[in-house]
Amino acid sequence: MGTTRAVPLIDEKRVDMSTEDRAANKAREIEGGVVDADPTSELAANFAETARILFAAGSVTDTLAQVVELAVATIEGCDFAGLFLLENDVVTSPIHTDPIVNEIDALQHESGEGPCLDAVTQRQIFYADDTADDSRWSRFGPRASAAGIRSVLALPLTTNGNLGALNLYARYPAAFGVVDRAKGVILASLAGLAVAAAHSHEDEELRAQNLNAALATREVIGQAQGILMERERIAPTQAFDVLRRASQHLNRKLRDVAQDFVDTGQRPETGVSGPS
Repeated sequence: MGTTRAVPLIDEKRVDMSTEDRAANKAREIEGGVVDADPTSELAANFAETARILFAAGSVTDTLAQVVELAVATIEGCDFAGLFLLENDVVTSPIHTDPIVNEIDALQHESGEGPCLDAVTQRQIFYADDTADDSRWSRFGPRASAAGIRSVLALPLTTNGNLGALNLYARYPAAFGVVDRAKGVILASLAGLAVAAAHSHEDEELRAQNLNAALATREVIGQAQGILMERERIAPTQAFDVLRRASQHLNRKLRDVAQDFVDTGQRPETGVSGPS
């Protein structure tokens, strides 16, 4: 079912469209002469648009979801898509476009074989042209075919140093032609970069949150120290020691003890009788 004509890699209007909608759009493209466009210019433009969409997705989860949606919407032979990620030596399937992907992924885990597992472990592209009679996966293949999946294209994926695979599934045999496989390679490459960028952005946000929390903690402890120093005419180190001993005595975080004191004005208990 693969074709050598030039087909746009990305068309945002086709994301989340049904197979019928995509077919109708494709017919209009043919009528409108889109297929006669310069393939090199078209591929360059679509490559840039793919990158723009993926890098604008936001969080890691959103980026992964966008990857599989784009695969179905823009790769001719792809009916369903999902991801394998290797985390702590365990292969997980966190994202998919249809429940059938979970079913096929489960078959690979149960049989201990399959193109997607091989793509993760061997870091190579694996293509099952027809699962019904592929001798490489004699246990998985017939069961996948019986479930309605006849072609599988599995592309290795690296996300923030973690191994994985972008997995494309089709209802028909020989679904992924040369152009489709090339698009899949491009999408998997961009996906790895986009997910790494999303991880980096989330790490930066977490560091900023931790810094803000540390500054807030320092500020509230300083306020509590100031109140104690003013009330009891004691030095900063003595005021801090009161808060520290109260934290230990009450088995609460120092920041929480300080915040309660600032809010209520009630001196925290230190477990020591008399002035301390």
